[in-house]
Amino acid sequence: MIDGTAGVSGRRDADEALLDSPEALAEHDPGGMLRHTASAGAQVRESAALAAEANLAVLADDGRPRAVVIAGIGTAGRTGDVLATVAGPRCPVPVIAHRSAGVPGWVGAADVVIAVSASGRSPEALGAAEAAHRRGARLVAVGAPDSQLQSVAERARAPFIPVPRRAPARASLWALTVPVLLAARSLGLVKVNEADLAETAARLDADADRCRSTAESFVNPAKSLALGLAGSVPIVWGSSPLATVAARRFGDTLSANARYPVVTGALGEAGRGRVGLLDGVFGGLAEGERDIFADPAEDDGEGTRLRLVLLRDGGLNAEDDTDEPLAVEERRADAVQTLAERRGVRCDVVTAEGGSALERLASLIAVPDFASIYLALAHGLDPMAVPAITEMKELSNQ
Repeated sequence: MIDGTAGVSGRRDADEALLDSPEALAEHDPGGMLRHTASAGAQVRESAALAAEANLAVLADDGRPRAVVIAGIGTAGRTGDVLATVAGPRCPVPVIAHRSAGVPGWVGAADVVIAVSASGRSPEALGAAEAAHRRGARLVAVGAPDSQLQSVAERARAPFIPVPRRAPARASLWALTVPVLLAARSLGLVKVNEADLAETAARLDADADRCRSTAESFVNPAKSLALGLAGSVPIVWGSSPLATVAARRFGDTLSANARYPVVTGALGEAGRGRVGLLDGVFGGLAEGERDIFADPAEDDGEGTRLRLVLLRDGGLNAEDDTDEPLAVEERRADAVQTLAERRGVRCDVVTAEGGSALERLASLIAVPDFASIYLALAHGLDPMAVPAITEMKELSNQ
């Protein structure tokens, strides 16, 4: 056990038995991260209702913008990636996720800025909202009610969508994402209808039920994925732009919730370089020296190995000339699975399901979100309280 002065506690080796004890899981999750994550479907419905009250229709009064900038950091910044991938390659204007304070120098009256902050006080979102107001850009703000961000929006007479505060922000992905999508819909940039939202919420509800704490590991896909990743160096690759957003989200939650180092990215890009990790000292070289009869419980920590997680999309627009052909995506995904198998690197596959881009994205995010929490709990870590994040903020604020 580690017990440091900074409040770091936990165990290096995962306790598999703990995951099948709902009482132990509740004890190690005092902040209720499992409960917050299970609320994803409810977040979709709640945020859609709140966005409907924000009079987003006024955004269309000045016509189609030159560009849309989504300003935020962390989970808030990830909403820009979601919008870009749901809008797809045929989106008529650039969609840019901006993760620095302020806005790009070219932003002006012809553009729209969507400032996103779960707390309503992140410097990145506040700086972007202020800059958008000064430059005459159309502004939309998404964040905690009665916050600094709401005050800026009111001064700018801009739409504000209140998002009930959930701590930490990474538990609010869907609450933050839906208003961004609906603002973009008002601008004519995405085709997200009420049926898409309802089906996405239902998908998230169903996955939350499959991944509930009372479901045992052998029938719970999130617990199974967590146990497979335990003690490894995860590599998470997405087979398409949509799956890559989910892969990077999994990297976010593995790092913050479970404190695992992780490599994430697009499979197409990985095939030009990072796929070489499969040959390295944590991949094929380590697997070649594995004693297949050795007891995993006697591993002294020197045998850390890669674990590949492949998020496969399958695509919705196989006939779209602007998309990569589906056959290419499928061949690439099959190829990396074969490479991993040849080198003895274990591979988990999560395959998208659903009829819309948003629902398919949700199907690739839900189980990994739960897996990151179960992996943290298996190590005796509180997935909500991350001492390093708190200390980082304190030191930076000084």
